[in-house]
Amino acid sequence: MASTPASSSPIFGLMAEFDEPEQIVAAAEKARDAGYRQMDAFTPFPMEELTDALGIHHSRLSLFVLCCGIAGCLIGFFMQYYVAVIDYPLNIGGRPLNSWPQWIPITFEMTILFSAIGAVVGMIFRNGLPRPVHPVFNVDRFELATRDKFFLLIESADPRFDRNETERFLKSLKPAGIEVVDHA
Repeated sequence: MASTPASSSPIFGLMAEFDEPEQIVAAAEKARDAGYRQMDAFTPFPMEELTDALGIHHSRLSLFVLCCGIAGCLIGFFMQYYVAVIDYPLNIGGRPLNSWPQWIPITFEMTILFSAIGAVVGMIFRNGLPRPVHPVFNVDRFELATRDKFFLLIESADPRFDRNETERFLKSLKPAGIEVVDHA
């Protein structure tokens, strides 16, 4: 079985290295303006302006958490309703079977519980976890992302990605270097 040359094997993307935070913000803006959407940036510290430059919009995680909270509220309420009114009705002191004020604490706690579980599960899926090894860890210089370098990755999954054209585009941004990110 003949092996294929490395240049024809699919890659994860191309990554440009920058020395200054202003450079990566400007590069991300230019890449977004050029039509690239499947991008990521790696920096040694959080940069709020980089989120805007990458075109990352808020996710629908908050809507998912809200739906989970509403589901928890309804489940908590109707679980108590079923027990007190349908399954095991007790008439104590002439109170109505559907005495909902006493169910408020449990209903509230079920809302919080379902919201919290929904937030954790939604965050795990939104972040693409579990992913024990990301392809960028195959790049030797990537360890500098936690110290003093800034990296912009354009993924090959981007519809606009063409290896030669994207490499030419990244070179026009004047990075300190450009690396090919392999899958393995």
